[in-house]
Amino acid sequence: MGYWGYFVVGRSERPLTETRALSAVAGELTPRASAPDGRQVWEYPSADGDVGSMNALARETGAPALFGYVMDGACVVVEAAAPDSGAWTACLARAATARYVGAGADGLTLEDYFLPPEEATARAVAWAAEAGRDANAADLLDVFSDDGTELAENLLFRLLGLLGVVPL
Repeated sequence: MGYWGYFVVGRSERPLTETRALSAVAGELTPRASAPDGRQVWEYPSADGDVGSMNALARETGAPALFGYVMDGACVVVEAAAPDSGAWTACLARAATARYVGAGADGLTLEDYFLPPEEATARAVAWAAEAGRDANAADLLDVFSDDGTELAENLLFRLLGLLGVVPL
């Protein structure tokens, strides 16, 4: 069995664990990365928990926020929000994601749950811009189109690197 858990990304002058948006799980979050400009990545290992609302985190901090939920080390559900550009949901390793979320049941497709790679790329570029970062659309499209040939956590951190959250 692979890793299950959330990675929480945000920007604030204080630790994200001090926000109201993450108060329910603050004691269970572990810092993974930070930058002098207030960017932070926290980890919440859980196969069944809910970390909170990234929409609320973006509103509270006034900065883009992103949750990456890694499922069994095979795929990642990406939920992102920014105060101006709004919320969006995508996935990494689409075929594996379909197996975990049951896409195909009741006639629903993966696109009923998540943006297709091209749309996810456009939203990610806008998210990065709102965070004050330039993101290369072609590189992001490669990540959103990846068939899951690498560990899901690595794919997520490659995305975070391309978004300017962590060093590549």
